[in-house]
Amino acid sequence: MNALATLASARGARPSSAPLEPHLRSTHAYNAPVTRLSLLVELASMLAREVDLDAWLSSAAEKLAQAMHAERATIWLVDAKTGALVSRVAVLPELEALVQPIGKGVVGHVAESGEVICIADASQDARFDPTHDEKTGFITRTILAAPIRESARGPVRGVVQVLNHATGPFGDEDESYLLALSTELGRALALTTLAPDPDDLRGVVLRGPFNRIVGRSPVMERVYQRVRLAAQADASVLLRGETGTGKTLFARAVHVSSPRQRGAFVTVDCTTLPAQLAESELFGHERGAFTGADKRVQGKVELADGGTLFLDEIGDLPLETQGKLLRFLQERTFERVGGRETLRADVRVLSATHLDLEKAVREGRFRQDLYYRIHVLEIEIPPLRDRGEEEIENLARHFLDTFGKRYARHATLSSEALEVVRHHTYPGNVRELEHAIESAVVLTPQGAIQSDVLPFARRLSERPRVSNSDVSLPLRLTLDEAMGRYIRETVKALDGNQSEAARVLGVARNTVAKAMKKRV
Repeated sequence: MNALATLASARGARPSSAPLEPHLRSTHAYNAPVTRLSLLVELASMLAREVDLDAWLSSAAEKLAQAMHAERATIWLVDAKTGALVSRVAVLPELEALVQPIGKGVVGHVAESGEVICIADASQDARFDPTHDEKTGFITRTILAAPIRESARGPVRGVVQVLNHATGPFGDEDESYLLALSTELGRALALTTLAPDPDDLRGVVLRGPFNRIVGRSPVMERVYQRVRLAAQADASVLLRGETGTGKTLFARAVHVSSPRQRGAFVTVDCTTLPAQLAESELFGHERGAFTGADKRVQGKVELADGGTLFLDEIGDLPLETQGKLLRFLQERTFERVGGRETLRADVRVLSATHLDLEKAVREGRFRQDLYYRIHVLEIEIPPLRDRGEEEIENLARHFLDTFGKRYARHATLSSEALEVVRHHTYPGNVRELEHAIESAVVLTPQGAIQSDVLPFARRLSERPRVSNSDVSLPLRLTLDEAMGRYIRETVKALDGNQSEAARVLGVARNTVAKAMKKRV
């Protein structure tokens, strides 16, 4: 399917003839009793994280069926591109999404009219479409369906439907509750990547199957598939990709889509760890372990017990600490610095790097045995330039919408600015595009954004002239080595000004600083 290829068709109590589709079979702890009030609270509880939207909507529908004593609940969304109602978010070729035309069936009538429909006997109502029952073997008796929208008179974004109340027809109290919940659901969706397109009156546009991660290109679909597969195992994962590609977002997506989602997600930035403090940061220390240690402090490993430990830029972890980490990965035991007690922690480890770890192993800068421990599963995050101009434009429009809301401005891109955005090479990847759009929105109080306010467009005209602008690079360098040399030559040409080099190159200053520490 082209657009919203899927959304959570979730069931409460299910007859044996209608099993739950494989991708909706929950692996999470969603079995606690649900009250109607707790469901309203739960809808927004995960929206600050990179949750799998299928799983989130599936859980919401399951809980809704439980709270309303119904046999089944389904959340449908209107695809703004096709105009049809669809029942899942993720594009999974082995599973077929439920699709319902606007105006056909009960949910189609609700989407068209914007009215709540309550039916006591589906078999006697002309609006009921038995097609899906015929496919699944399910028997629909009673129906309650309400439109999903952010406000009472807002555009319809979808339909929430519950079937077969346990004690007979749905009542007035059920109708009032479902209408209130559908409004909350509409407001919640507006905060996700399923947010409506500002130019569309009806429906939502799918920007990505994981909340806060935008992208629908084929290379990104492969990444999403790996994230889902990795989430269901407890093996170590290594995320690889250039700086600014969003490795941390995908690491959190693995965590919140896994059975450990209710545990902590603890991040360690290995680039900021001095060798003398790295062990304490990871494993904690006892009082008196060293000068200034006036109390016992838990390390990140201990804090992540029951959840996920994310080691960002693990290639920069000091060599002397790598052995201690290896022991923990092998035995799941550790000691605090200055302590004698052997402790245990149940932690899933995710790592990320932009470095060539294989080269680091060959050069003795990274332990080979540790490399194999962290490299059980690999997820390669593509650079923005490989995701295509259409996706770059979609990302730019997503950031326009995000920062337009933040700064209370209706931001658009002029045709010239859009051309610059589509054709820039983005050495800083998604992070560079995000910061560029935010800057442009701030600098354009009204009207369309012009190309001259885009930072990378200004850099082309403002780039300093230097006498030694030609850089000669030998063959057989890795990409990482070539980039490092080019960065160092740029800093040299700018009289050692690392901040100016970062601005000219369109990368973060710490990227320049790390390149300056290395010698190829």
